[in-house]
Amino acid sequence: MEVVLGIDIGTSGVRIAAVNRDLSLAGMSTAPIIAPLQDGGRIMQDPAIWWEATSAALRGLDLPGLDVKAIAVDGTSGTILPIDGNGTPMGLASMYNDVAEAAQLAIVAAAAPRETAALGATSPLARAMPMRGEAVRVIHQADWIIGQLSGRYDVTDENNALKSGYDPIARHWPDWIANTGFDTRLFPSVVPAGTRAATIRAEIAAQFGLPADTAIVAGTTDGCAAFLASGAAEPGDGVTSLGTTLTIKLLSSSPVFAPDFGIYSHRIGDQWLAGGASNTGGAAIGKFFNNADLARLTPLLDPDHPTGLDYYPLPKPGERFPVNDPDFQPRLLPRPADDRIFFQAILEGISRIEADAYAKLAELGASPLASIRTAGGGAANAAWTRMRRRALGVPVKDSLSEHAAVGTARLAWRGIGHAN
Repeated sequence: MEVVLGIDIGTSGVRIAAVNRDLSLAGMSTAPIIAPLQDGGRIMQDPAIWWEATSAALRGLDLPGLDVKAIAVDGTSGTILPIDGNGTPMGLASMYNDVAEAAQLAIVAAAAPRETAALGATSPLARAMPMRGEAVRVIHQADWIIGQLSGRYDVTDENNALKSGYDPIARHWPDWIANTGFDTRLFPSVVPAGTRAATIRAEIAAQFGLPADTAIVAGTTDGCAAFLASGAAEPGDGVTSLGTTLTIKLLSSSPVFAPDFGIYSHRIGDQWLAGGASNTGGAAIGKFFNNADLARLTPLLDPDHPTGLDYYPLPKPGERFPVNDPDFQPRLLPRPADDRIFFQAILEGISRIEADAYAKLAELGASPLASIRTAGGGAANAAWTRMRRRALGVPVKDSLSEHAAVGTARLAWRGIGHAN
């Protein structure tokens, strides 16, 4: 059976999915990762831990009977590390949520255009600046795993490169980076996600029982991989994550860069993945109801009879998208005496915010929403899904998979010429 492997390097572990041509799952293996090390207020990690977990997950796959054609890797967006000319780490990796020093942040802010994804407290570019004296190259987490597999440490994909300052429209490292004092030659060369980059090293193939001609394909970030895992493939396909916050992602034929709303776009082939996040979501619900309350009230919801209450649920003042206002006030009055009505009104309010968010993306230039898939804890609430379908006005589709590794496997198939 011909399969590809998608390797997802997550924050708590590595997951590997073996996926058929029809994107069905032929096997899966996981291995844990030790928590990041706090080093003097920084959030750092030994890259060796990633490879140990990847190796353990590879050993855990049931490979007999599977003909592995290609491997692609996704990693946490913004995790970087310095390496020498042989790919050996020159120190700990700076994790995706590691905060850069104020001096480096100021230098990047002075040089960078507002539309770049390299701005912000966790800017990978700002965190890379102190590494330049010790490193032959500064690469991303997924790049290093690709290097371990192939021996090639000088290539990255357009998605992992984005937050380091890469320009996905012009498709090169931009000239403004030189104004920070950082030499972009320290960064890897960039190829589109889903590009065949190398062939597996002979010793790695022998170690894990993989074919000697297994292709190594440039992957993506964990967030993009999760989107691809949903099965979304056409402009207008949206994926909403109903978690602590409300996160939306939309496949678009045109990019959107709106720094006021925290929106930037990843390039995936000839399409663009735009997204944003609202502060509404599970945290707003949890302010009023515990898990026992939700279990009691959910069966009582009546989505065919809206409450008529115009709520904007937030856990505290401040909103970022689809409204950008740090002082934006929650709207949760009047509160009915019946908790069932109050709960339903909160869900209706979140549904309207979701619809407004997709409409805002279209207003900013993205493709109009045409279908929706759902991830996160709220996906299982059938009554809420009916409220959302009414608010969004588009079909609600089932997701292909909830595992980012499956999305990365889609890129592995693309890398060897099988679009999906």
